[in-house]
Amino acid sequence: MNWNKFFTAFIAAFIFLFIFGFLWYGTLMRGAHEEVQALFRTKPDFPWLILGHVVMAFFFAMLCVRFVPAGGIGASAALGILVGLVYAGAHLISFAVEPLTTKILWGWIAGSVIQFAIAGALVGGIYKPRPPMTS
Repeated sequence: MNWNKFFTAFIAAFIFLFIFGFLWYGTLMRGAHEEVQALFRTKPDFPWLILGHVVMAFFFAMLCVRFVPAGGIGASAALGILVGLVYAGAHLISFAVEPLTTKILWGWIAGSVIQFAIAGALVGGIYKPRPPMTS
């Protein structure tokens, strides 16, 4: 494994996941979240929020590097879609046990799939090994 490329891909994934999360969940879905305001903290607990994004980015980058060894944008984006769909299952379970709205459910599912597809493309583009040199 190329640790320099991995670290760069991990940092890029972290930055993207954090910014996308703020824009999608914190801004675009703000109105939907305010409909069930009592379910959420009044202010996010930022150390935990950052740690959660670090964990997601690190292990997602690790998945891409480990299971898409040839790298590449397309294959890593496809893996990202699958990871987003795994999150969709967790969101469905949350919907089953928490009084969330269907607007929140579908927003979370769409956000997860889009977020991890783009993150996968990003990681795959950064980690893709160089083609062999010909002489």
